[in-house]
Amino acid sequence: MMRRPVALITGGAKRVGRATTLALARGGCDVVITFDRSESAARATIDEAIAAGASAQVCRAVRLPLDEPGEVERQIDTLASALGTLDVLVHNASSYTPTPREALRAEDALAAYRVNALAPLLISTRCAALLERSAMPGGGAIVAMCDIHAMGEHGLPRKDFLAYAMSKAALAELVRSLARELAPRVRVNGVAPGVAAWPEQGHESDAEMQAAYLKKVPLSRAGTPEECAEVVRWLALDATYITGQIVRFDGGRSMV
Repeated sequence: MMRRPVALITGGAKRVGRATTLALARGGCDVVITFDRSESAARATIDEAIAAGASAQVCRAVRLPLDEPGEVERQIDTLASALGTLDVLVHNASSYTPTPREALRAEDALAAYRVNALAPLLISTRCAALLERSAMPGGGAIVAMCDIHAMGEHGLPRKDFLAYAMSKAALAELVRSLARELAPRVRVNGVAPGVAAWPEQGHESDAEMQAAYLKKVPLSRAGTPEECAEVVRWLALDATYITGQIVRFDGGRSMV
């Protein structure tokens, strides 16, 4: 390609999103990231991407409330028009909130679905025309951040995360469905972590709980954001004959 590919990463300011943004920038992409409340972190990540070689004229951070479908459509249309080109779309942003069965409300399920499944659907369909025009080898690429704990037979669902699990299962099916819908010009794949970065709060931030989880991981450790980001980068830029697949990034956890 004569120009650098352009990548849009939702939730690209922190943790795995930040690592993915920087991996794509180092891999030759100009990057646009969305954020909700982490504006200062988003600006800092864009500065790092530019330092890694991305274009200051293209790179930007955009506030995007993924829980408001109408606003998602409006802002993505505006952004797509402003960019004029798009080669890679990464659905990284996620809502990860416990919803114990006894206290579950309809709004809890709807909130998880809007962020984790509906927003990726709307963004993908709104960006499809640009992705189909990508000149990258293998065409445009979409990568969605899924979850091994919401993937059917070997999903090992977490207790107290009904709404989250249901929404992430929908996202996994979106990967498969979009892969059929957008072929042959756009590849659509997913990455399903077990643990790429421990939650910063809640019971899964507890050291004892983490140790118990890792006892069930054959590689005996958590993954890192940087390792996960490399899988995303590979699927987006290098895996030109792979579509409709979800790579389990779990240290073997789904085998146990």
